[in-house]
This record gives sequence, structure tokens and C-alpha cells, in this order.
Amino acid sequence: MQNYSKLDQPHNLSSIFYPRPTEITPLPKNAVDVPIETEPGVTIGCRFHIHGLDSPNILYFHGNGETVSDYDDIGPLYNHAGMNLLVADFRGYGWSNGTPTVSAMLDDADVIFCKTRDWLKENSHSGALFLMGRSLGSVSAIDLATQYGDAIKGLILESAIADTIPLAKSLGMNLDEMNFTEEDGFRNIQKIETIKTPTFIFHGARDEIITAVEAEKLQSFSGARTKEFMVIPGADHNSMILTGGRLYFETIKTFIDKVTGMTNWRRRRKTTNKYTGE
Repeated sequence: MQNYSKLDQPHNLSSIFYPRPTEITPLPKNAVDVPIETEPGVTIGCRFHIHGLDSPNILYFHGNGETVSDYDDIGPLYNHAGMNLLVADFRGYGWSNGTPTVSAMLDDADVIFCKTRDWLKENSHSGALFLMGRSLGSVSAIDLATQYGDAIKGLILESAIADTIPLAKSLGMNLDEMNFTEEDGFRNIQKIETIKTPTFIFHGARDEIITAVEAEKLQSFSGARTKEFMVIPGADHNSMILTGGRLYFETIKTFIDKVTGMTNWRRRRKTTNKYTGE
């Protein structure tokens, strides 16, 4: 079990996390709330945007300062592209309670993954399960992929963190005072080396918060036999969807189709009536 005690110091947590509490928002069409209790007294808000029972499922960990309800307009776009999307919050974000720490974030992610897998099975969702993490959420997604590689079909990383020190410095953390090294950080590089699951890494070319060099580093150290990499020209840290538009969702779905073997030919064959040709 990794020790995150240096990151979990109160003065560092105020730099790492930006909780934004909100009230529960009305459900978008084809969405359900799936609150998950991660420990007694702590419940994490999760919202599931549903396309279909046999559609691929993405368990999504969002970026810092974001909440589940920020994806109320984005979830339907994943659905339109043929994917189910379950967005999970962090402690203290949205309508989740508790106080965020790095240790709690990763412990919660473990429980969220296991309970999500159970919920999908209980509710007859048979599609393949993928992990996706954006920015800070990449820490949770990568950590889970190291533990549950056999239970997922793929890992998708957007604007992901490679090394902790460059991000910590940009957040104003005094690393010299703590005698902080990469071993004390998220260790995403060390973890991704062990992940054999098909991996797709994409990043904004103009990202100034986590530079595209970090994405290149994750790609080069990735242990996946099947891996894809894309840099979106003109996109910064928070404009990947705005810049990529429809191509953003189509690219994710194309990766998922490749991994699951659902090629265009197979999809056409599956949906074509053998008697009418329609």
C-alpha cells in the first residue's frame, strides 16, 4: 500500500483539491443516480447516462473543480456516440460528503469500481467496462487499472498526469521543505508501466496546466500491448471537447470498437436483417 502522507498534509490538500459542493440537479433524460457509500457516513454521488444494456460502459473520473452535474450535457453526447457513461465525484464535490484526501480518493475509487461492476451486473448491463480519467481523475483510473486489469477492456486517459512534481510546483507546493520526491507522489509513470490493458491517451496541444510532454511520457512508459496516442491541435486543458467536437466522441468510440472487436463491418452485419437487407 503506497503512503500518500506527504500529499495528504493539510497545506498540500488545499492546493490539490478544489471541492465545489452543489445540490442534486434534476436528472437528464436517460440518466439515473447511483449513490455509492464508500465507508460509513461517506456517500459519493455518481450519475449514469445510459445508451443501452449491451453498450460499452465507461466509468469516468473527472478533473479537479468539476462535479458530476457538469456532465449533464456531456453524458448525452457519449450516449449519442453509442456509449454508457457513469461519472463519479470525489469527496466534498457535488452532492458527495466527506473531505477529500489523496488516500481517500483512491480508496473510494476502489469501492466505486467494485460496486459499479456489481450494479451493472444486477441491472443487466452486459457491455464491456472501460476506465477513463481526466486530469486529476487520471490518478484514480490508472490506479484501478493496475488492480483490475482483468476486469476491464481498456483505459482511456485525457489530459492525464505523468509526474507529480511538475504539477505540484505549478500548484505552488513547497517541495523542498517536504523533501518531496516522485516516490511520494501519484506514481502514475511507475503504475502505467505495469498496465497491459489496451490504453488510449489523448491531450491538448496547448495545455499549460499539464503539458503534452506529460502525455508523451505516459505513452512511452505504457506497458500496454495495444496503445494509441493523440494530441488535439488548438486544445488546452479545459477545451478538449469544445475543440474536438464530434470527433472527440467518435475517436473514443473507435478505440472502444477496436478493443472489443466491434468493427464497422460487424456492426453493419449485426444490425442488418438477413431477409430484407435492412
